[in-house]
Amino acid sequence: MKSLKEEIQKLAVELNIQKIGFSKADDFEYLRASLIEQKEAGHTSGFEHKNLDERLQPRLSLEDAKTIISIGIAYPNKAESKPQKTAFRRGSFSRGSWGEDYHHVLQKKLKDLAEGIEQLAGSFNYKAMVDTGALIDVAVAARAGLGFIGKNGLLVSKEYGSWLFLGELVTNLEIEADQPVDYGCGSCTRCVDFCPTSALLGDGRLNAQRCLSYQTQTRGAMPEEFREKIKTVIYGCDICQVVCPYNKGINSHFHPEMEPDPELTNPELLPLLDLSNKAFMDKFGNMAGSWRGKNPIQRNAIYALGNANDRTALPKLHDIAENDVRDYIVDAAEWAIEKLENKHKIRRREKEEH
Repeated sequence: MKSLKEEIQKLAVELNIQKIGFSKADDFEYLRASLIEQKEAGHTSGFEHKNLDERLQPRLSLEDAKTIISIGIAYPNKAESKPQKTAFRRGSFSRGSWGEDYHHVLQKKLKDLAEGIEQLAGSFNYKAMVDTGALIDVAVAARAGLGFIGKNGLLVSKEYGSWLFLGELVTNLEIEADQPVDYGCGSCTRCVDFCPTSALLGDGRLNAQRCLSYQTQTRGAMPEEFREKIKTVIYGCDICQVVCPYNKGINSHFHPEMEPDPELTNPELLPLLDLSNKAFMDKFGNMAGSWRGKNPIQRNAIYALGNANDRTALPKLHDIAENDVRDYIVDAAEWAIEKLENKHKIRRREKEEH
């Protein structure tokens, strides 16, 4: 007769969950000093769960917690099709925003998993968490043996690389724990070396304030040192994943709802600037990258037009600079105009000299 653990593992396969692991619901106190140090150094994003004790102690989320069931959903990182060629330059959303918002996909998986476990084990207490929950997903997943925490701070597995979304069920079930994996980064520092803003500290931690993914999600004006570095990416950053050797040759296509629509993941930049709040949400609202609304995305699109050297955008940018009521959007337009017009002057001068 199969154990409950084996039955749950079988259920995970049936639910199209790529990785599942089990760990004791013990505290994560070993992280406390590091998290405090990061906050004091100004390295946090502000998006983290506010209560430090709740981040480290599963039993503050579920009083009778005994076992945490950690899951990983593998997602694609190479698109099967390209967007149509049009008159407009395009930007891009990072892979984590492809397809349906992963929070919704994972929440549904965890709900289905919990309901399936209920049929196997009877009624039990649990708390489901995805990304915005109290616990630190990568720490939970590493303890449960799904993979290891890489120098880029992401969970890395042999089978799916770091292209995994994570979630967990904190439960009052007694289930045998899995062991952490026996592999890691070794001496490889590719993610640290290739990070364009030196955001990675080299020990699995990062200065979130310097991370381009964070910068694309902030409100207001982006500091000038990061504007050129985003190139034409208007949400997120994948560089530390793209260069990771564990990700070589990996491209997972398990979930149709996570497949990218190239017209959404690589949107035309100039038309994006005319979208109302409603039009933006109608078009992009199912994507994880829409969570901050249209304003940061439009700001980033303006930086991207400057970086793409798109002089056809100049009339629109001048209009924004003169008429938009959002000061950070005006600032972005002025920056892009200066970049485009200066580049044009330099090129014209070079031509004249030759």
